[in-house]
Amino acid sequence: MAADQATRSVYVLDPARARWSSGGGDPGVLWSFSADAVRSLADLEPGTTWTNPSEVKLRRLGGKQYLLTTASGGLAAVVGYPDRTVYWAADTGTGNAHSIELLPDGNVAVAASTGGFVRLYAASTGNRATRHVQVPLDGAHGVHYDPRTRLLWALGAQELLGLRVGGAPDGPDLEVAERVALPSRNGHDLAPVFAAPGRFWVTTASAVYQYATGQRAFVPYALRSRVNAPGVKSIGDDPRTGQVLVARPEPGHACAWCTTTLLLYQPDGRRTLLRGGMYKARWFTAARGG
Repeated sequence: MAADQATRSVYVLDPARARWSSGGGDPGVLWSFSADAVRSLADLEPGTTWTNPSEVKLRRLGGKQYLLTTASGGLAAVVGYPDRTVYWAADTGTGNAHSIELLPDGNVAVAASTGGFVRLYAASTGNRATRHVQVPLDGAHGVHYDPRTRLLWALGAQELLGLRVGGAPDGPDLEVAERVALPSRNGHDLAPVFAAPGRFWVTTASAVYQYATGQRAFVPYALRSRVNAPGVKSIGDDPRTGQVLVARPEPGHACAWCTTTLLLYQPDGRRTLLRGGMYKARWFTAARGG
């Protein structure tokens, strides 16, 4: 899956192909979504709020799969896969919505970087629910619910927070249960390490780390000498094969933080979205790790 800012779309892509075309009609593009094309989202003014899609995830709730996405313009949405039915959507404001998570109770968390917050919306109460609770987090960029610790983890500019969710689904609470200083500044991506349960991938402006929740420490990991790099926008390992997928900015791209090419490790490879401007890319899995 990829969030593509060049075409204002998120895609599900066939990994067996070396290249895909964003121009339409490519059989390698298995599915796509753009808020611009969904009439039921018109009230959220996607022409403005759907600017620069910044996240894409797959989750399962109540036997149904959902694609989760945010855009820097403020729109956050949870839509059915493959039917595109809107489970929940909101305009989160101008704080640069950067990541999203669907919790087991049906509520939705959103991290916003310039807004400096992690919000938990009572999305289980309706598809336009705006009631929320929030915790401040400078430079909030990533959010992930971990079933092992039963915490909502959030990554900011200087720290990783473990947030405990309380209250009822229609009136949730958030409190900081764990606070971890980052080894370097400007945290960006947060994702489970499927090959090592209890660990997270954590990227910053300068490096790629793994954090072990049981040890409460950043720990060595295989492939570090190869995948560790500055500016990585997303990273993750395939839970079935262990192959690692990396998205990082492409030198010379018209969008300074985008790429047309995704990098694969173990086995190595490349996948290119022609005329694309991908920001994050993830394996097509609803698993949360843990």
